Amino acid sequence: MSAASNSDAILNQFMKDSLFDALPMGAALVGSDKRIRAVNKQFEEVFGVFKGRLCYHALKQTQRECATCEADLCLAEKQMLVADHVLVDRHGRDIDASLFYQPVSLTGSGDPDHVLMLISKLTETRKWKREFDRLFEHVPCYISILDKDLNIVHANGKLEHTFGRAEGASCYKVYKGRNSPCTDCPAMQTFSDGLEHSSTQEGVTHDGKLAKYFVNVSPLSWGSDGVEKVIEISTDITELSRLEKEALDNERLVAVGQTVAGLAHTIKNLLMGLEGGMYMVDSGLKKGDEARLERGWDMLQRNFEKTTAMVRDFLSFSKGRVPSLIQIDPAKIIADVVELYHDAAGQQGVELLSGDEPAPELAPLDPEGIEACLTNLLSNGIDAASVREGGGGQVTMSTFDREGELIFEVRDNGIGMEADVKRRVFTTFFTTKGNRGTGLGLLTTRKIVQEHHGVIEVDTERGVGSVFRIRLPRQELVKVEEEQKIRNEKALQYR
Repeated sequence: MSAASNSDAILNQFMKDSLFDALPMGAALVGSDKRIRAVNKQFEEVFGVFKGRLCYHALKQTQRECATCEADLCLAEKQMLVADHVLVDRHGRDIDASLFYQPVSLTGSGDPDHVLMLISKLTETRKWKREFDRLFEHVPCYISILDKDLNIVHANGKLEHTFGRAEGASCYKVYKGRNSPCTDCPAMQTFSDGLEHSSTQEGVTHDGKLAKYFVNVSPLSWGSDGVEKVIEISTDITELSRLEKEALDNERLVAVGQTVAGLAHTIKNLLMGLEGGMYMVDSGLKKGDEARLERGWDMLQRNFEKTTAMVRDFLSFSKGRVPSLIQIDPAKIIADVVELYHDAAGQQGVELLSGDEPAPELAPLDPEGIEACLTNLLSNGIDAASVREGGGGQVTMSTFDREGELIFEVRDNGIGMEADVKRRVFTTFFTTKGNRGTGLGLLTTRKIVQEHHGVIEVDTERGVGSVFRIRLPRQELVKVEEEQKIRNEKALQYR
């Protein structure tokens, strides 16, 4: 028997033994030269008769080899491989299929010399699953699926590349290195009410860097007891957050520069006032004129106080600071400020009152910063109420909770403001106090409020009075507190 006849006999026996034609899918035997040695009926029905032709010509109707040849890899690694391909049938139509490559030996030497290729058409469900898997892995977001215990059941590659090994670990451990769930966990909220929730979070990457991300959580599967799994999709906003911070810092530094330029004239006036006071004191001492000496001393005191206030306000505004939050009673801050200014207000004929709203709950605040804000606002309110026509000036300070926000209000019945003044009240170097003000108090107040992720606003009417209102969303305060904890934990890790 010739070598060719012997080979055909072996091939026929192989086909018989492997029950080629009984397979519920297309099958082809491909040699190491990529030529098809044998096919079954299902293959011929879909792709036609291609015995002896190159596999990529038969399956894809192209003369170019595949960029990655799984048949070569199968022979080289001596193990089965699976890959998805878009094939072309005998009528030129595309077919989504999974190809299974199994190494076989026809010579009996033990080393594979052929590849058995099995072709399975993808159903619509499998095609969608494949597309979902591709999307899951390649979408530029962190994606994880969580169970009720907040353990990560499945995570995509971007998440694990950024935060490290994730599957099987708790989300708070992976994202933040914590040992307990986050206070404002959106996943827990979704498990609780079955609704979609979102929040901005800060985590720590596997190499110790801070990462800020916006997370959106939706229910994924339901059981008899409600939501069983949720999906978290998080978008990295670290760079955006950095640019926003840089923009705020640049705005602050520009304002500092503008303020320095504006302060030059004020400093000149202060120096002139100090020189005048020194002259009065000096001449009063030489002449023994007690009245002249007293007027000179008053001038020195007044200008010294103005200089101190200007330097204090300027330093407070110019330095970038991170708020140091503690759990504190907001009503206590109000009480302390009212007590501090009560006598000073009375001396100017202004009655200082505390609001009668229900006391708010404890909140994470920077007491020093919030007190600075309230003293700035109170000082302005006292000045406005003190010039009220007919007297009877009043300033009321209050704090309360409203619709998820902690509110501080300073209300006066003073002269109010014109629309133009209201528009400029939070701008650089603007003051209504003439040479008694530096124009930095309200600017500093706004900066501190922004550091608490809050806003400050003013309602005013000429001749009626003004209300300055600080609004601090409690959810944002919790985030600021979380950011502080992460900074502290990171500082301990790298100390």
